[in-house]
Amino acid sequence: MTGDRHPAFFGYGSLVNRATHDYAPGEPARLAGWRRVWRHTRLRPWPYLSAEPAATEIDGLVAAVPRDDWALLDQREAAYLRHPLLHDHLTTTPGWADRVEIYAVDAAHGLPANDHPILLSYLDTVVQGFLREFGEAGVARFFATTTSWTAILDDRAAPHYTRHQKTSAAERRLTDDHVDVLGLTRRKA
Repeated sequence: MTGDRHPAFFGYGSLVNRATHDYAPGEPARLAGWRRVWRHTRLRPWPYLSAEPAATEIDGLVAAVPRDDWALLDQREAAYLRHPLLHDHLTTTPGWADRVEIYAVDAAHGLPANDHPILLSYLDTVVQGFLREFGEAGVARFFATTTSWTAILDDRAAPHYTRHQKTSAAERRLTDDHVDVLGLTRRKA
């Protein structure tokens, strides 16, 4: 790392929502060669988003990790391993980015898909981030480019997701409309 250049991560889920972290600077970007997928792990009772190599593109946020201090972010992403990304897989690489890495669920912690539902408080937080960074078209791309959807646990009244964000009625309606289009079953918390 030299001068004002920093290592960075490519966030594709809750890390797109800048309100869930203090990593800056950050810039929206698109990544080729990866897809977003819901994954179950031994470490959490609910599935969370992961990424895996695939012949597709996903939107996300490239954000700096100043002073190469990954400790807090690695702790937050404990079920994941970091993988280096090739700069030519990103639509744009910020001039301040020394290298860019992506988190993907560690196979050692992975479980086969099961009937555990996706937390609506987590999904709301992710959708809010995509709406702020990419607008409604970006939210639609998020839903279209994410695989392995399962039932939804409606925990909005008492969020289980520790970094949940307060969302507006319009933001919640946007999430609900996309969940309805996918035909996902809803469960009450």
